[in-house]
Amino acid sequence: MKNEKKRSTKEERERRLRERALAAARRYARFAHARPKRFAPGTPIPYGGRVFDEEEVAALVDASLDFWLTAGRYAARFERELAAYVGARRALLCASGSSANLLAFMALTSPELGERRVARGDEVITVAAGFPTTVAPVVQHGAVPVFVDVRLPGYNADCALLEKALSRRTKAVMLAHTLGNPFDARAVKDFCDRNGLWLVEDNCDALGARVLVSGAWARTGSVGHLATCSFYPAHHITTGEGGAVLTSDERLGTIVASLRDWGRDCVCPSGRDNTCGRRFDRRLGELPHGYDHKYVYSRFGYNLKATEMQAAIGCAQLAKLPGFVERRRENWRRLREGLDDLAGAFVLPEPTPGTEPSWFGFVLTVREGAPFGREEVVRRLEAHGVQTRMLFAGNLLRHPCFDELRASGAGYRVAGELATTDAIMRRTFWVGVYPGMTPAMLDYVAGLIRQAAAPKR
Repeated sequence: MKNEKKRSTKEERERRLRERALAAARRYARFAHARPKRFAPGTPIPYGGRVFDEEEVAALVDASLDFWLTAGRYAARFERELAAYVGARRALLCASGSSANLLAFMALTSPELGERRVARGDEVITVAAGFPTTVAPVVQHGAVPVFVDVRLPGYNADCALLEKALSRRTKAVMLAHTLGNPFDARAVKDFCDRNGLWLVEDNCDALGARVLVSGAWARTGSVGHLATCSFYPAHHITTGEGGAVLTSDERLGTIVASLRDWGRDCVCPSGRDNTCGRRFDRRLGELPHGYDHKYVYSRFGYNLKATEMQAAIGCAQLAKLPGFVERRRENWRRLREGLDDLAGAFVLPEPTPGTEPSWFGFVLTVREGAPFGREEVVRRLEAHGVQTRMLFAGNLLRHPCFDELRASGAGYRVAGELATTDAIMRRTFWVGVYPGMTPAMLDYVAGLIRQAAAPKR
């Protein structure tokens, strides 16, 4: 009875101390991270950034007070709530969006998938107008990326070229939803279903977008066999670094979890042992009977886990995601309406039909023959504090990382030509629409673009 009273007294004191610590953290966040109320021309306008308040700071402190540094209660909650939001059965938190792409693709190389596994020399259809880590895992495994061109004004794969890219070695399609604008999910999914191909959605730039598939709306990230997310500070929500793999296929989920966690056979969560009840009574591989299941490795894996503190921030961010998505849409619409009369000078962006984008940026392509070039617009914006970005690699095949593959003559294949991809490389850029941008900022950005496009006297 006396010991129970001591425990109760200690727990009560811990609870009070934690409440005081969290209250102090909230006060600090309100003071230290208060945002300026007015925008002044010349103030830097980043293409993306963290949007947070005291909730994220309090969650971070709360997790740190537990001092459970690897995945714990917040990680489990974040995975559960992210999967529910997207509409997938399972979400697996990992170190970054790029590591999520690695895990998603490598899961498809597992021998457990039989004839459907992606083996060395098999082909994966993708695009070159994107981010390199969508393609890197394919190359690193020894598979062959097959590139198709993209179409404007959506900046996604030209689905009319998918059949041309198909061969007897094709095993998968791995595509990103460009800058939050979904690719034609109906056409891509139908193509994959008809040909027995895996579909991997790189959803790193499109969290919260929706697509019309099979007569119903679905969130991007729930259409493919696997999907990936990034939580880098510029993305729709942030955990600092961090990413996730999403799937509704239990077998693929188990493979991804194993690859993320060193390749081990055991599925016990961190800090828990023997959830299967058979930790010491099996024989696997050529190991002795009863070898500790926590140290049995069924795959060649990695350590790509995220931390509990990252997950705590993610939980607070996820609660704000619907508002973030709507703000991004509003900001995109304001720029689109403000620049509508410049359609003769720029290719203005358009949503893919049958989609509701979750915009990552506002992309512009200077029309061929315009009396100015991309460099003039970009220099004016940057000189006035407005960050700009290229459409990632532009044309990935033009980068030094492809020199060796090009020399080998067998490292990749192009279905048709990449004329639009090359045009993007030369004439495309984008600016931000993240939730931290105000109407005054957006109007300032639009004004600078208009100035750069104005006829020269």
